[in-house]
Amino acid sequence: MTTRYFGAPVKRNEDQRLLTGQALFVDDVELPGMLHAAFLRSQVAHARIKRIDVEAARRRAGVIAVYTAGDLGDYWQPGPLLVPPPPIPGIVFNQRSQVPLARDKVRHVGEPLAIVIAESRYIAEDALADIEVDLEPLPAVVDMEKALGAQSVLVHDDLRSNVAARARQTKGDYAAAAKRASHIIRRRFTYDHGASSPMETRGVVAQWDGRAGQLTVWDTTQGPVFIRNGLAGMLGLSERQVRVIAPFVGGGFGPKMMLFYPEEVVVPWAAIELQRPVKWIEDRLEHFVATTHERSQIHDAEIALDGDGRILGIKDEFLFDTGAYDPYGLTVPLNSQCTLLGPYVVPSYDSTFTAVFTTLPIVTPYRGAGRQHGVFVIERLLDIAAHELGLDRAEIRRRNFIPPDAFPYNNEIIYQDFAPLEYDSGNYQPILTKALDAIGYRDFIDDEQLRLRAEGRHVGIGIACYVEGTGIGPYEGARVQVQANGKVSVATGIGTQGQGHFTSFAQIVADQVGVDVRDVDIVTGDTDRFHWGAGTFASRGAVVAGNAVNEAAKVVREKILRLASEHFECAETDLVLENGEVSIVGVPGRSIRLGELAMKANPMRGAVRPGTEPGLEATQYFGPPRGATASGVHAMIVEVDPETFDLEIRKYVVVHDCGTVINPLILAGQIHGGVAQGIGNAFYEQLVFDDEGQLLNASLADYLLPTALDVPRMELDHTVTASPLNPLGIKGAGEAGAIPVGPLFAQAIEDALGLRARKIEILEIPLSPSKLWDLTRAREPS
Repeated sequence: MTTRYFGAPVKRNEDQRLLTGQALFVDDVELPGMLHAAFLRSQVAHARIKRIDVEAARRRAGVIAVYTAGDLGDYWQPGPLLVPPPPIPGIVFNQRSQVPLARDKVRHVGEPLAIVIAESRYIAEDALADIEVDLEPLPAVVDMEKALGAQSVLVHDDLRSNVAARARQTKGDYAAAAKRASHIIRRRFTYDHGASSPMETRGVVAQWDGRAGQLTVWDTTQGPVFIRNGLAGMLGLSERQVRVIAPFVGGGFGPKMMLFYPEEVVVPWAAIELQRPVKWIEDRLEHFVATTHERSQIHDAEIALDGDGRILGIKDEFLFDTGAYDPYGLTVPLNSQCTLLGPYVVPSYDSTFTAVFTTLPIVTPYRGAGRQHGVFVIERLLDIAAHELGLDRAEIRRRNFIPPDAFPYNNEIIYQDFAPLEYDSGNYQPILTKALDAIGYRDFIDDEQLRLRAEGRHVGIGIACYVEGTGIGPYEGARVQVQANGKVSVATGIGTQGQGHFTSFAQIVADQVGVDVRDVDIVTGDTDRFHWGAGTFASRGAVVAGNAVNEAAKVVREKILRLASEHFECAETDLVLENGEVSIVGVPGRSIRLGELAMKANPMRGAVRPGTEPGLEATQYFGPPRGATASGVHAMIVEVDPETFDLEIRKYVVVHDCGTVINPLILAGQIHGGVAQGIGNAFYEQLVFDDEGQLLNASLADYLLPTALDVPRMELDHTVTASPLNPLGIKGAGEAGAIPVGPLFAQAIEDALGLRARKIEILEIPLSPSKLWDLTRAREPS
């Protein structure tokens, strides 16, 4: 089979709908008789609920219903545990998942206490002010280290401490490695809270059809099949009675994979209770306190090295703030634990994490999902080691790279797919070399930096390496069908939040089935169109669903050629499938359109032979044995104003290996978006809580996102080591842009401001001009 579209920079099929306002988002759903919901949320972080009086709200004109936890009856249940604890010996895990509406106690600002349902959102919002709430305040728990103290107030009264989980993983003998080491470097690293900021906030619309016994839910979820199955179980319905549609979703980034948010549980229940459709759309303020966060960790890490700068071992103990509940299990700290190993040979490793309950919003995966933390620690340790040993930053990385002949490379540490972390393929030296050449590393250090410094300018360079686990299972599926009009429809259970699935999946099918890429219609995230799937997370869409699409398309191709050979009474090897038709090699004028073949495969007369199936259609599934490992290097040149600490990125380079590339345009978009998000996480975005657990910057006026002016043009390049774990050789690319940006900023800013000469190290993220001012001011002579 020749490829025409796979690997080509095809423009996105979905963009016309998105750019002309024709794409359906959840807030576009308008239904006859639809009601609107608003949630009363806790204004304090920690308190016992003494009384909630909703009678005044119920009497307000236009209010249809007001519900509290007590009104839910037996439907009130803690949410499910999405990911159980991994099989690590000795692991401690205390499951405490979120509840639909708070009962007895609130555990973070923003936790919902009641829902008002009214004829309009305006009325519902006004009625929230009519509700009287009597709370007995309790001390907030916002500091992870204090939360573990014996005197700390408990977030969950039935536990003996605020420990949510603890897990230790080891390989080799770190104690013995430390004894042999020429150098041991110890530091404390911190990585603070951040938030996702999708263009579309969360939303749910639910409609109950009593006569059909059918519940339809439009949801901004990244996992529509899980939502369907869970709702059916909670509501006592069969899965056939529940249809979940995740239409176009304006950015997910991980928090929309959290299941179930209270709103996803209460809104469908209310729609059934009231026999009317109910809509709830999250506002931006709610998004800051009601949608899950990520990031906050404290690492006490040490690295043992020999005299040549080769790693002998690493020991790391870290705290992870899981927030008030831990419904997503341990994915985030487990990713940090594993990703810290990076692209390096680490003969011995001793890592322990403690997840801590606090009275802050729940922490779940967000683009990168804990990988940033691990990469920050190992890259910073190597930077410090290079400085102390007098080595070049690039050279110490080269000396420790896993060699290309060592793959598959077993790191032994249990990963988020519950299997020992094994890198499938990789070749890291060429990636670093390309990045250094593209950024002009030696020329900058030997010439340009010296020249600019002589002019009084503060410029610096940074490089950071990473490995990213992608494409984990369990599976995805797809159904490919040739229509009677010759076009091809594809349905898959995976959702889409802007990743370009409508084009990349179409490219795979178009080549297999021999049609124009614009003649492939993709349906994602509608559980009535495709019943099975996991979801869009962990950079797995193209890897897992893409390969399922490919497998189904291959079967359809075989069916097409078999039927055409019977039609023409010739061998299949004599046939050519392209341009939407099948023709015979060397016989001009003998061809048949795919639509005609589809009709022949589904005849109105005659019989379909036993052992064959009607139609040109196939459904296939794909599940990889383990995740594929992408890798890359980011390099950056910055200039910093030493007075204001304002920063300009003069040049930014990404060299990436995500295996076989389906569409370089879409890949570039993924990298660009990831880097933009990484820049925000590294230098602009930080959720600031006070001692009472109040979020002090819950608006986009105070929580700073990078704008187009802050995100530079990027130079992108690739190397390709195909994954042996899937037929297409693909690795994921969705999070790579965001992962190494923190240590990259730290290294480049240290270099620009000459901080090492002043014995100042950057050991925390996110940074900001004010934080840099604080760091440098603390070391200024008084």
